[in-house]
Amino acid sequence: MTATEILRTAPTLPLAGRAKDLVGSMIDSSTSLLAAQTHDIVRFAMGSPADEAVPSEEFREIAGSILDASSFTYGATEGEPRLLELLVKYLAGTPDPSSEDRLVITTGGMQGLDLACKLFIDPGDLVVVESPTYTNGSATALSYGAQLLEVPVDDEGMRVDMMEDLVAHHHRPPKAIYTIPTFQNPSGVTMSLERRKALLELAHRWGSVIIDDDPYGLLRFAGADIPTFQTLSPQDPLLFSVRTFSKILAPGWRVGWVDADPSLRQLLINGKQAMDTCTNVPNQHIVAEYIARGGLDDHLASIRVLYRERKDAMLASIERHLGDRVTTTNPEGGFFLWLTLTGEFGEIDTRELFEVALADGVAFIPGPALSPGGRFRNALRLCFASSTPERIDEGIKRLAGSLEKMVA
Repeated sequence: MTATEILRTAPTLPLAGRAKDLVGSMIDSSTSLLAAQTHDIVRFAMGSPADEAVPSEEFREIAGSILDASSFTYGATEGEPRLLELLVKYLAGTPDPSSEDRLVITTGGMQGLDLACKLFIDPGDLVVVESPTYTNGSATALSYGAQLLEVPVDDEGMRVDMMEDLVAHHHRPPKAIYTIPTFQNPSGVTMSLERRKALLELAHRWGSVIIDDDPYGLLRFAGADIPTFQTLSPQDPLLFSVRTFSKILAPGWRVGWVDADPSLRQLLINGKQAMDTCTNVPNQHIVAEYIARGGLDDHLASIRVLYRERKDAMLASIERHLGDRVTTTNPEGGFFLWLTLTGEFGEIDTRELFEVALADGVAFIPGPALSPGGRFRNALRLCFASSTPERIDEGIKRLAGSLEKMVA
């Protein structure tokens, strides 16, 4: 149900004007929808780590050994001091080294996106988003009154070469550019080095903030690393980077961080204090201890192998069961690939396919849910990370059966 439909059926209440722009998320709603099903479903919908990729036993042992009274009180809004210290040390060995005066711990990556929008977006501001995109991010911008401009994505990421002409039609530069440059959600593609440089040049010409959302950058399992925005433009005040432990450890921790110009840190703290006072303190303590024990690099190495195997299994299964009636992206990391229906399947609306497929025991995210304008009716997102190769093959076989029903 859309926000407009909800408002039509709601009692007469003095709602704020922004209520009409609270569009919600089909992605997150799929969690409740799938929980309500009683039959077996292969779950390609949610972008969640595999159960076996979460170091649950170690987390349980850490919780039992380190949680004490200090874990169950209020914490510093900017984050627990030990976690900040350890995070800075860990990041020193990654492409994005940082310093404590640039970091604020957040309640997952979504809070980082909300803080970015809270700081930079006024009602009516133009915000560029990728198309397709992670619509939880674009929905956050909408909730602050943004006007969204969708820029197409191809195998090299956002079409930065098209952006200037598209922006010109709006007669004003964007206030912000929202991008997932590495193993993009939902397409899985990675923005090329040339486009990253071009995007930085445009952002500086326009004075636009780049909201750099990168949950997957540490999950490369093929190909060569591409320099990050922070590597290409160190200490850049127009870069606002959003990161999370959700994809590399566990989404249930709801622990992430933002990396931004030090001049913004107190504003970020002020903005966060109006949201949740502090990020969950026990979870910060557990994540900090996990990092301190030195297992994060080994953990990342093991899940990269796991996810490559699963991506390869999904592509092989698609070739086996669907052949040349679809096209797909071929990610070098992350969680997702993007499947486009062609040939006899090309006229199928994946929103209608979703209902048939769910009854047949397989779930995905339809393409229109991943575009603010409802584009990509013949496309869908598949998460390969959370299912075994055997389950992946079963799920693709079920999806093929559902497609055959739609064209019969």
